[in-house]
Amino acid sequence: MTTRLFHISDVHFGVENRAALAEVARAVAAEQPDAVICTGDLTQRAKHSEYAAARAWFAGLGVPVVLQPGNHDMPYYNPWERFADPFRRYRALDAAVGRAFASEDVVLVPFLTTVPAQWRFPWSDGVVKAPALAQTVAALQDLKDDPRHKLVLAHHPLLGPHDEGKNPTIGGDAAFAALAAAGADAVLSGHVHVPLDEVRSRGGHAMRMIGAGTLSTRLRHGAPPSYRVITAARGQSLTSELRVIAA
Repeated sequence: MTTRLFHISDVHFGVENRAALAEVARAVAAEQPDAVICTGDLTQRAKHSEYAAARAWFAGLGVPVVLQPGNHDMPYYNPWERFADPFRRYRALDAAVGRAFASEDVVLVPFLTTVPAQWRFPWSDGVVKAPALAQTVAALQDLKDDPRHKLVLAHHPLLGPHDEGKNPTIGGDAAFAALAAAGADAVLSGHVHVPLDEVRSRGGHAMRMIGAGTLSTRLRHGAPPSYRVITAARGQSLTSELRVIAA
């Protein structure tokens, strides 16, 4: 038995790439993956209309959907809601189309790296809060003797693009080391709109970082829209296929 997961990210409904979304939907219909994972930035400005579009698209896929919020998924034009209940609109979407997923080969563990405000500007990059890290580490520790692949879902990459450079995710180095030490096999993320797949190390522990790129019109560094197909089989290495979509 194997488990096949489609990993997408940064759809940014409101500035979505409709041709790219149509291509992903066609692939889902044809290949019937076990689940579609989206690691955040489902919307551009967290408008109700953008969430409605996200709900319609994800509901139409016809396979289990696993969601994680990104920095764009908190209200942009409603400061009161952003600070009082920043994930209310996201939770409504998740309740409508999202679900927990696990198989004989893989278990998914969420990790929140998104905060409504921080002591720097812009507020887009990741911040690791102690309670969020403790919750994810505890979930991994509960799976200590589980032979399945353990995939952590986060919006922001936990490390910067180069070890010698500044890490844009505050607390990311310590979080990477803690999650790797707790038994995570990989962290799936988005945010940077550029796909990545590499093994990095912190604190004497190595872990895989897998990024899906974007399915929006907000392209960066010349990277076209893309997504990944991740195949997991118990006792075997994860495989990750990058699928690039002509912009």
